[in-house]
Amino acid sequence: MYMEFQEVKRITLTMREAADYLGISYWLINQLVKKKQIPYSKVGGKFLFRVKALDEYLCEKERASVR
Repeated sequence: MYMEFQEVKRITLTMREAADYLGISYWLINQLVKKKQIPYSKVGGKFLFRVKALDEYLCEKERASVR
């Protein structure tokens, strides 16, 4: 019997992956986390970022830029 394996879609990114996703430096995302200016979760000592939350963060910043 053959089993099909489906690719699991990740909903979280590491800090480095989130920085790459947003097109910013690792240093800058680290500063945003320290200042609590970006949504994140800390799990087992790792900072994790939901892709959906990052998209919402970008939309919020975009809306603020045209006010």
